[in-house]
Amino acid sequence: MHTTSERLEWNSWNGHLVQAEADAYLLHVPTTAVFGVDSLGLSVIGHCREPGGRSVDELVALLADRYPPARVRAFAAELRKLEMLQPSGSLKPINPGSVKVNTYPLSTLVLNVNTGCNLSCTYCYKEDLAKPADGRKMDFVTAARSVDLLLKAGAARERVNIVFFGGEPLSNVALIKQVVGYAEAEAQRAGKQMDFSMTTNATLLTPALIDYFDGHRFGISISIDGPKDIHDRHRKSVGGRGTYDVVARKVRVLLERYRSRPVGARVTLGGGTTEVEAIHAHLKGEIGFHEVGYAPVTAAAEASHALSDAELQEVHRAFERLGEDYRRAALRGESNGFSNMHQLMTDLHEGRRKSLPCGAGVGLLAVDGDGELNLCHRFTGSDLPTFGNVSTGIDGARLGAFIEKALDRGGTHCETCRIRNLCAGGCYHESYSRFGDAHHRTYHYCDLLRSWVDFGVRVYADIQRHNPSFFTRHLEPRSALA
Repeated sequence: MHTTSERLEWNSWNGHLVQAEADAYLLHVPTTAVFGVDSLGLSVIGHCREPGGRSVDELVALLADRYPPARVRAFAAELRKLEMLQPSGSLKPINPGSVKVNTYPLSTLVLNVNTGCNLSCTYCYKEDLAKPADGRKMDFVTAARSVDLLLKAGAARERVNIVFFGGEPLSNVALIKQVVGYAEAEAQRAGKQMDFSMTTNATLLTPALIDYFDGHRFGISISIDGPKDIHDRHRKSVGGRGTYDVVARKVRVLLERYRSRPVGARVTLGGGTTEVEAIHAHLKGEIGFHEVGYAPVTAAAEASHALSDAELQEVHRAFERLGEDYRRAALRGESNGFSNMHQLMTDLHEGRRKSLPCGAGVGLLAVDGDGELNLCHRFTGSDLPTFGNVSTGIDGARLGAFIEKALDRGGTHCETCRIRNLCAGGCYHESYSRFGDAHHRTYHYCDLLRSWVDFGVRVYADIQRHNPSFFTRHLEPRSALA
């Protein structure tokens, strides 16, 4: 039972105030919900930020000349209910308790169909990558067992997804076609919808392959880094030549013929590449991709192919400029195709609460050529222990222990971080590459991520206030295709 004389303090671990030019918003950290804050709210929060906090009775007295007592009490009660106000001297962050993980309802399996790749990108993270002639191709028996495992472990799902990955997956297109035929038949028998996805460098695409993928409604993402001078810095052939000309030519044919699903571009921002707006103008505006997503290379602090701290700062500033363009387009009812911003808007709009950085190990696993179950596609070929095999099933004890450790925020900065339920600690593979520990938190860019979320809250609130129909028209259809 709470009394109105109990002193309450503002808890910045559970509530974060974001100031805009003329408005203010609250991010409720435990739920990621966003609220507008009026002058009364700012006054209450301001007083409760003072050392020792304030009681509700004191707040009523302090604000009596401006606000009715009932409004003050109601607002304070709401903040108390949301635990953004807590009893003075006993502040605590709201986090999930300890969880035992013993079920793994897979929705996605990534098949590493060939370790061979006809490109030699300077920033490639794949430890099992080989030249095309030396690549290890997955056999059909392993792939079929993977499909069987997915349907069994994903029995509770209406839809499941197979992702074809490599190396370059199109260097084993014969297996892809075999898997599609087998998976569609088995999914139909199981009463499930089977989806297919693929990330490709596009160099091996042909009109016939494009039509085949279109007929089976593949979700296709193209690895391309921008206009020729930027793309060719890092994305070279095995022989060392730039690949932009062939990739751009193949992509134009793809976009001309592909009808079943939107095609997106995935840009890797390696060392020396910060021209985000020029890249976006080319890939979205000139080439015509539906969306463009950006992945900064930050995994290895000493690697020459990674962005420096200064370059990462410049990328962040460019993201905000492109995000402002996103906001302006959204207010017109349009999307500018900035995938990173789209994802942040989706997270805020749906109130997503991440307990884990991603679905790796829970909804997703990756299969290598031996049929071993890896945490995700980035770990195939690494020395991180695997979590079972498609022949014997998921090693629940090992995987459960891994996930339970990832869920435990105790003793980490994530325990009290204001974006802990939007970030959840960062990429496992990045942590493993940089620190040798998949559970190590990615502290090296926390400040940038916090700033990015603050920016996103302001953009989201502005769109929600002035054109809320944008979210229904552009975010919800996108989620349905994801």
